[in-house]
Amino acid sequence: MNVSNCQSGLEDRAPADRHREHEYVLGHSERELDRLSVQAKLFEPFTRQLFEEAGLGPGMRVLDVGCGSGDVAFLAADLVGSGGSVVGVDRARAAITRASARAQDLRFANVRFVEGDPAAMEADGRFDAIVGRLVLMYYPEPADALRLLLKHARPGGLIIFQEFDATACKSVPASPTYERCMAWINQTFQRSGVRTQLGLELYGLFLAVGLPPSGLRMDTPLATGPVHPAYEVVAEVVRSLLPTVEKLKIATTEEVGIESLAHRLGKEVAASHGVMVAPSLIGCWARKPDTGRLFVE
Repeated sequence: MNVSNCQSGLEDRAPADRHREHEYVLGHSERELDRLSVQAKLFEPFTRQLFEEAGLGPGMRVLDVGCGSGDVAFLAADLVGSGGSVVGVDRARAAITRASARAQDLRFANVRFVEGDPAAMEADGRFDAIVGRLVLMYYPEPADALRLLLKHARPGGLIIFQEFDATACKSVPASPTYERCMAWINQTFQRSGVRTQLGLELYGLFLAVGLPPSGLRMDTPLATGPVHPAYEVVAEVVRSLLPTVEKLKIATTEEVGIESLAHRLGKEVAASHGVMVAPSLIGCWARKPDTGRLFVE
């Protein structure tokens, strides 16, 4: 049993296989962790608005599910202030190591990180909020995972998740390079068991576990011109997926041309005076019922 888990109110336990996350197809290389931080800057305004609209605020104790490099945890820590605290949990040791080092560098005294699968940990039920961004999409049974995660929340606690809808991706006028990128990404995710449109399923998912949603919102990053962080994020997703892309015979390294991919994306969109629509982020939130039966069977 991990000592830091005990101090965080969480203990490891052996989960059933169907509650485990799929193997994270993007991996946890240093470059992938860097990509997550670039992506986090792109998504930060949308996640902040979601958290504020849902009611995340000063003094709360927050559990960040699938924390990665720590960006969502740091955002939550900023909102809860010095009187609150945040525990970030991730299965990948590399992610926890990176997040812990960043917390020290950024002087976040109210954040700590724990290695493990939060759906597979004993819970003390004392968190005021459970939050997660792009995490339920990696569970084979998101409803089962959400039921387990709810046990970490106190009665009346906030449950806030934000997931992708990749069906919204397009470019106008059409950018052939972007269209190919999204085809590679979506095929690889889907064949790896990742739910690329779970954002659209969040409302029903919450209802399925007895959480009448308090609200929904959708935000979509748009990219224009020759330089935009969205081009880099798309290209780096393809880079992280490339071993699986080749293994599944979806595309070859030569077809992808990874080293120039971000530049080609920006050049193509700019040349047509176009707009690139990134995957939509759909957020859903609710409060854990104070009394009565929580789960719908």
